[in-house]
Amino acid sequence: MVSCYSQVTPGVADTHLREVGILSVGNKHEVVVVGGGVAGCTAALYSRRYALDVVLLEKAAPGGLTATASHIENYPGFPEGISGVELAERVRQQAANAGVKCIIAEVRKLQRDNDAWLLETSEGDVTTPAVIIATGASPRKLNVPGESELRSGGVSYCATCDGFFYRDRVVAVVGGGNTAVDEAIYLSDIATKVYLIHRRDELRAEAYLQQRAFARDNIEFVWNSIVTEILGSDLVEGVRVYNKKTDAQTDLAVDGVFIAIGHVPNTGWLGDLLELKDGFIITDKYMATSQPGIFAAGDVRDTPLRQITTAVGDAAIAAYSAYQYVVSRRG
Repeated sequence: MVSCYSQVTPGVADTHLREVGILSVGNKHEVVVVGGGVAGCTAALYSRRYALDVVLLEKAAPGGLTATASHIENYPGFPEGISGVELAERVRQQAANAGVKCIIAEVRKLQRDNDAWLLETSEGDVTTPAVIIATGASPRKLNVPGESELRSGGVSYCATCDGFFYRDRVVAVVGGGNTAVDEAIYLSDIATKVYLIHRRDELRAEAYLQQRAFARDNIEFVWNSIVTEILGSDLVEGVRVYNKKTDAQTDLAVDGVFIAIGHVPNTGWLGDLLELKDGFIITDKYMATSQPGIFAAGDVRDTPLRQITTAVGDAAIAAYSAYQYVVSRRG
């Protein structure tokens, strides 16, 4: 993804993005959005439409997990589907066109500052009455021998990021949900063979993804199995697989391992400030958290469904709630 400062249509939006510079102590905004994925950009876009002074903080590059999806077929308005990178960029561009101010900065701490909130960031501090947290979630790790050691030698958590390295080679995908199956399908167009390793005897992915995966001749399903070790010295050479039903242990020769077993919410920086459930932020129907003036949207929230569509809906509600909160404080 592009940074907050590049590839923006010239004009007002471009000026807004460039004039912010580095955050300074005492810098104040009516709303601060933390996270530059689809949820964060949508929340910032809606906040601007409410004529609020909003700044968006993103520690890396806008896009979030959406940008890692190879092909998205269930987002309304795109009957032929759309790549995750393109959809994320379109949302970012729309926010930029609305005049959203964006800063590449990591938020390290959020704390009360009299009647406002103070965010300590890598680029300085900023205060605000309202915060919308849209920091999403990060890929969950297997935590098996060889995983961290071979992180730069064939272990990946993003097929669209690293798949091109494995053209005409053999790879393994670990998981059985939408992400894992989508990545296996994507890799099947690149690699000669894809092992899809799942701990159960049936997939959890949506039916249409399952049908596409089962139709691929070069995807082999390894059922009721877990990866106990990733083999190799400098580069991945294989995976050790344990079958829970037969107690059999097998080594599969592969050149790359793509892990897709869920996500961990990016809430560690919050400490014990907010009420959480398994690390995810608990909100009410207005996206309000346990602290006044703090709202949450998207995958970081405790929600029964994590989809782009639900993230967008969360963000719209969070922005509306933040607007109501800010207006009430104006008196």
